[in-house]
Amino acid sequence: MGFFRNQLIDIIEWLDDTRDTLVWRYPRGDNEIKYNAKLVVREGQAAAFINEGKLADVFYPGTYTLETKNLPILGDLKGWKYGFESPFKAEVYYVSTRAFTDRKWGTKNPIMMRDPEFGPVRLRAFGSFSIKVADPANFLRTVVGTDSRFTLDDDFFEQLRSTLVARFSDVLGQSKIPVLDLAGNQDELSKFVCTNIAKDFEAFGLQLVSLVIENISLPPEVEAAMDKRTSMGVIGNLNAYTQFQAANALPDAAKNSGGLAGAGAGLGMGMFMAGQVNQSLSNQQSGAGMPPPIPQAAAYFIAVNGQQAGPFDESALKQKVSAGELKRETLIWKQGMAAWVPASSVSELASLFAAVPPPIPQAPSA
Repeated sequence: MGFFRNQLIDIIEWLDDTRDTLVWRYPRGDNEIKYNAKLVVREGQAAAFINEGKLADVFYPGTYTLETKNLPILGDLKGWKYGFESPFKAEVYYVSTRAFTDRKWGTKNPIMMRDPEFGPVRLRAFGSFSIKVADPANFLRTVVGTDSRFTLDDDFFEQLRSTLVARFSDVLGQSKIPVLDLAGNQDELSKFVCTNIAKDFEAFGLQLVSLVIENISLPPEVEAAMDKRTSMGVIGNLNAYTQFQAANALPDAAKNSGGLAGAGAGLGMGMFMAGQVNQSLSNQQSGAGMPPPIPQAAAYFIAVNGQQAGPFDESALKQKVSAGELKRETLIWKQGMAAWVPASSVSELASLFAAVPPPIPQAPSA
């Protein structure tokens, strides 16, 4: 009965109800296929005929009547010269050519790299990728072999993940991108990895459709240190922050057995420690331990014929005195003075007039 049932079946097709099957072998009794049978290949599929271990014809989406003109390579292998009427033996493999998405990948061990800011660091990364069979014949030859059903859970895909991680590690190390800038360059890294790994997948008849880097992270202890550093920047004025925290703690402290007295002691100690820390931070920011800036020479303005002239330093004023342009009674001013005053009343300029005789007194009139 099985033999006669096979002779009546004349439609060869694959209705895939799984989400992980790449290759499926059509089951036939003794692998016999009737002449003029219908071969149905749907979108996202390809069908390959195997005869005595050799790959013959490959069919892409469409409906075909199996006859000599549609099976040129198989006809060659069997030596049919004038067509065939009886059932023939061959294996039919259906290959899914659709994209298989959301395949997960990740680094089993941290990637060691040198960062310009943090020095040697260890990074972990994970994401997803999509693949499809681009060359069914090559995929059948190099990967599937004689398996009647080949799925994504096969060990072969673990090899693909390992290859992807290895190429990603190499690209990440060569990129020289600082750790803190990796988040802004994940898309570029993904495209670069796809380009560099394409040939590894093509060797198996596969195409890497897309690669997504979902996260690149540092070890937990390094991330904790970065969080503390960020917290210090957010807090800003440590003294004011401590006062605020202490004020919020007063209601709770009043409910304790020690009351406000105990809270006051703790508050005082906290304020003292906060002041010390704040002073230390202020000294660091202001450059404590460095010599003070070199003092600048005072600049003076003088009044000449009712007009303001200057500013002049003491060396220039000395030349003015020698030229007779600056006299004891000449009005003079510098920053910090309340008003213009005679030059002789400025103690810092007294030495300029030491060698200049005072004006000759006028004789009393008769």
